[in-house]
Amino acid sequence: KSGLLAKIKLYLLKKPLPSATDRKKFDYDFAISTSFHGVHNVVRNRSRARKLIWLLVVLGSVFLLVWQVYSRLLNYFTWPTTTSVEVQYVEKIEFPAVTFCNLNRFQTHAVAKFGIIFFLWDMVSKVLHLQETRENSTSSSEAFHFVANQQNFSITEFVKNNGFYLNGNTLLDCEFFGKPCGPTDFRHVFTEYGNCFTFNHGENMQAKKKVSVSGRGLYLLFNVNQEEFTDNPALGFTDAGIIFVIHSPKKEPQFDGLGLSSPVGMHARVTIRQVKTVHQEYPWGECSPDMKLQNFPSYSTYGCLKECKASHIEKQCGCLPFLLPGNGIECDLQKHFNCVSPVLDHIELKGLCTMGTHNSSCPVSCEETEYPATISYSAFPSHKGLKYLSKKLNQSQEYVRQNLVNIEINYSDLNYKITQQQKAVSVPELLADVGGQLGLFCGASMITVIEIIEYLFTNFYWICIFFMLKIIEMMQQNPAPQNHPTNKNSIEEC
Repeated sequence: KSGLLAKIKLYLLKKPLPSATDRKKFDYDFAISTSFHGVHNVVRNRSRARKLIWLLVVLGSVFLLVWQVYSRLLNYFTWPTTTSVEVQYVEKIEFPAVTFCNLNRFQTHAVAKFGIIFFLWDMVSKVLHLQETRENSTSSSEAFHFVANQQNFSITEFVKNNGFYLNGNTLLDCEFFGKPCGPTDFRHVFTEYGNCFTFNHGENMQAKKKVSVSGRGLYLLFNVNQEEFTDNPALGFTDAGIIFVIHSPKKEPQFDGLGLSSPVGMHARVTIRQVKTVHQEYPWGECSPDMKLQNFPSYSTYGCLKECKASHIEKQCGCLPFLLPGNGIECDLQKHFNCVSPVLDHIELKGLCTMGTHNSSCPVSCEETEYPATISYSAFPSHKGLKYLSKKLNQSQEYVRQNLVNIEINYSDLNYKITQQQKAVSVPELLADVGGQLGLFCGASMITVIEIIEYLFTNFYWICIFFMLKIIEMMQQNPAPQNHPTNKNSIEEC
């Protein structure tokens, strides 16, 4: 051990410490040569009063500098943002997707055969909104009896075969910017309104088409055929008409709170605008740019929530419920009663599928495209138009009034609004601000900071060597006590 200490001492002595005079000269040279303003005035002045004044000036400037830099850093780490709104005028603009549904979801003959379908539909569509199922003791007992006797009943096949359909009888007229369109230009999609149909969906070539004339757009004439389709008025379904939602071609339709409806006997004129919203990623905002969805081409909070529920249900029940995305086996009605519904309640109670903030299951999307709409109505058809359509369709005038819905969707202007969330303070701006404070109060720069660091490091290095040598000397002067054997006889003699 003593040999090791000797080697360390020898190594340290090879780097001799400067004398007190040399250290004072080093400090003096630094003070008169540093680019930190004011320090050389403290050292060079022979008048004590002036030295004191300059010392107070330098210390005051350093205090103000520290305070300003601290406030700038504190402001930066609150992650402030600004919001800019910009209107872009273009010659051509993409037309959105529009999803249409009949407010009356099921065919009359199917409801007459399966009267319990309304209760079952409420139970199945609970996966979208977690609403309470409308039930009473009668319908509940009927539902259990129906489930017990209809083991192979598929809600998907029932809705697809007995829900609203789109053909030449229900879509009487379709024009897109003066060109004819038809049922083949629509894609079938399941929603809480059963069978729905999306025009200009992402897989359609029309979606890539840009329109160039404002005031013209999509013109549709629907026949809702009230006699063939029905909903239960006892459950609150007393409307007749078409409900539709305007959305991005890349996203799934979301009716909850966003659906527009047009009643029968009306001409609905819808003017839309395109609004793009860009959110900043965490910590400036709440979006997460790395979020991807397995079953949707682009990320959306609504699609994410559906996938989140589907993941938990498939894990717990071994199947996927109707209306949720995925390639798993469809849950039968028995699974809906015994497993899916309790799992949905558990998801809601435990908050397993949340939305909004960056640490939630489904944060907001970094970029959204919305289509705010203004809708106005006029009576349809006119007196002469009523006679014309009655003759053309070979139906009574009362039938025309009670079943036809006219919808027209146009752009109000060929422009779109970009609402963008931006960083209020970027890293270059922070560095520029801190550098400005250094220059204002102390005339310093990055070179000055490096000079000070070098000066402090050199003094720290000398202090470390000094103390290490002192410690080694103390350890060599006071060796550890050793245990020597004592002579028992000498102890007895004493």
